Order: sequence, then structure tokens, then C-alpha cells
Amino acid sequence: MSDARETDLARVRTVPIAARPNKVRAEEFCSPPGDDRSFAAFLRALPDVLVARDFRAVVEAIAAAARAKKGVIVMLGGHIVKTGLAPVLIDLMRRGVITHLAMNGSAAIHDYEIARFGGTSEDVAAGLRDGTFGMAEETGRELNEAFVRGSAAGQGMGEAVAVALEGAATLAHPELSVVLNAARLGIPVTVHAALGAEIIHQHPAANGAAIGDTSHRDFRRLAASIERLDEGGVALNCGSAVIMPEVFLKALTVARNVTGGAPRSFTTVDLDMLRHYRPRVNVVQRPTMDSGKGYEITGHHEIMVPLLAWAVVERLERD
Repeated sequence: MSDARETDLARVRTVPIAARPNKVRAEEFCSPPGDDRSFAAFLRALPDVLVARDFRAVVEAIAAAARAKKGVIVMLGGHIVKTGLAPVLIDLMRRGVITHLAMNGSAAIHDYEIARFGGTSEDVAAGLRDGTFGMAEETGRELNEAFVRGSAAGQGMGEAVAVALEGAATLAHPELSVVLNAARLGIPVTVHAALGAEIIHQHPAANGAAIGDTSHRDFRRLAASIERLDEGGVALNCGSAVIMPEVFLKALTVARNVTGGAPRSFTTVDLDMLRHYRPRVNVVQRPTMDSGKGYEITGHHEIMVPLLAWAVVERLERD
């Protein structure tokens, strides 16, 4: 017979359930579709738990920032553009919600190709076999020439791309360009290049000095816009796993350095299909460590970005 000890459960102390804090309450549950099938009703029907609660908080933060004329900076990765989300971003710019549009180089390239030629996003694997990946003549030549002209004119990279689009002989879809529409609306649009990481850098027309000069000017412009986040602004990182989180962190420290510590007390959001280290640490956690609040909302861009945009518009129209 085993002589192993056993705890006598009769000795266990219990507590009344009324005294136990609960993380979930019945009134926080979702609602099924009812007679009201509007988008506003859908939002109200979401459960008030976890990321659904965070989503509502982000919507409120953006709407509050827009009402108070605070900065709302939206940072993009290339996938945001090539999944067809430009129309909702342009709409938010027209409504005065987005105050600064920043993006990595791939987002600007996709945006340029959509506006200029009506299509983008090549088959990388197929082109890599014979060395033709990223070798589109017009894209590489026109954008690099735009950077050279922009550098000579004291323009940032985003501004230079917008000027090139405005001056193009033909545009397939100017109404779908976030870069062009931001410039037309007077909203700062900045592009943050990573030398060697973008297809236009392998083109014979590439000029490293012009790329560096125009993109560095955009870095300084982003740092200036970040100052507007103070006390109620919002910074959203949409689909950039590395470049924009790194650029944002450095631009933020520049802003705080020259202002004596501002901005403080703002909201940051990482909106992506996967959770990555840099967005979590450089966007969500570190910038809001002493004040403000950071959120991670995970889901496919082509669903989550329109959902967020519609929710912000619905919230603003209720005011």
C-alpha cells in the first residue's frame, strides 16, 4: 500500500462568489442581429470584452482627437495600399481626421503604380528566377527622377512623389492615390525609405543622395507632426512590421527632445495581421509608458481598416 501523502480537501477554505471579482459580466455579452441592421447597431452589438472593447476605445480616441483638432498620424506598410484600402483612408483625410500620412517605401511604390498605371504587386517568385523582379522601367525611372527633382527643390520624398503624379501626362487612377490626395488636401505625406529594401533602389536611375535627402527631410517633417499628438492625439501603425515602428520611435524622441518632453498622453495603435516585436514595443508600449495608452488590434487589413474607418465616421456623425 502506498504511503504517499494526500491533502484533505475538507480543510480547503472557500469564498462566497459575491465577494469574487469577475472579469466578465452577463451585460457585456454580444447581441444577435435584431430589427435594426445598421452599422451603428452592429457596433453596439459587439461584446464589451477584450479586443472588442479595445476597438471601441480606439474609435473613441480617434473621434475625440478629430473633434479637438489633435494630431492623428497614420503610418502605412505596403500591404495596406495593395489590398485596396486607399478609398477609406482618403475619406478620413477629407473629413479632417487624418492629419499626417506616413509610409514606408513599398507603400509609396504601390500607390504610385496604382495611380499611374492602374495595377501593382508583381509575382516576386517568378521574377526572381530570371532577375526581372522589381525591374519595371517606368516605375524605377520616374520615381528616382522625382527624387532628384525633389531634392533640388527642397522637397520631401512624399511631396516629390505627389508632384510627379500631378505632372504625369496620364494617370490611370488619381482618385485612388493616398499620396496625391493627401498633398491636394494639404496634409503632410512622408515616405521613409530603407536603402536597398525597395525595388526602385536597384534601378539604373537610382540616386542614393536624392533618396537620402528627400527621405531624411520627411523624417524631420514627421518629427514636427508628432508634436501635435500632445494631450489627446493618436498614432496608428497599419501593416508596417519594421520600418515605421523604428522611424516613429526616433521621430518621437526628436520631438520630445526639442520640446522639453512633449508629446505626452496620446494613444497609439498597432493594426496588423500578426503581432510583431517592433510594433508592440516601439509603437504600443514604449511611447505610452509614462502616459497615454497603447493598443494592439490583430486582423486582416482588408477587414479591419474599413471596419475602423466606418466606426470612426459613425462615431463622429453621432456628435
